[in-house]
Amino acid sequence: MEEEDTPSTPSRFRQKISHLISWKMNLMVRGCVLFLIGVFLALVLNLLQIQRNVTLFPPDVISSIFSSAWWVPLCCGTASAVIGLLYPCMDRHLGEPHKFKREWSSVMRCVAVFVGINHASAKVDFANNVQLSLTLAALSIGLWWTFDRSRSGFGLGIGIAFLATLVSQLLVYNGVYQYTAPDFLYVRSWLPCIFFAGGITMGNIGRQLAMKGYP
Repeated sequence: MEEEDTPSTPSRFRQKISHLISWKMNLMVRGCVLFLIGVFLALVLNLLQIQRNVTLFPPDVISSIFSSAWWVPLCCGTASAVIGLLYPCMDRHLGEPHKFKREWSSVMRCVAVFVGINHASAKVDFANNVQLSLTLAALSIGLWWTFDRSRSGFGLGIGIAFLATLVSQLLVYNGVYQYTAPDFLYVRSWLPCIFFAGGITMGNIGRQLAMKGYP
């Protein structure tokens, strides 16, 4: 009787366990990288907002690191990790693998454009907030069109912008921090544009990190 070429049941079980461990390790590494990127961007961008007096924090919650509240980089890092892991997951479940401009140079340009949009929100003077909001909205959609162009990316970006703006409204309402000259309830009207662009940016980073990962 000839021996079968297929691996035995214990061998297949070990392969599955090994694959699962590798997948979890890959997920943890990607999550940590995304968290650190989110913390770094939060520190830099929040410093810019504070210097221009766009956001104000009570003195008792100000830390010495970049004059930012300690919870801001932690929250942004956690959100970045969740968003960066969610984008490639949604691509797989929707059956729409993202193949548009899949290289690190494109991702770095996307990050640069996102930083530029945030910089514009703090330093470019417009006649009124409506003009600023419309300009940032156009720039944010342009960022999506240039570096993403996927329906899942656009939908997630809208959802992230809505949820993040809602959380910001609640934080300001409870006195955790405040915006100068708010014109959209308790925050600035251009804030959803920043969240949308940030979601697209972290999503592209997460997709790029997942290219060599496991499904």
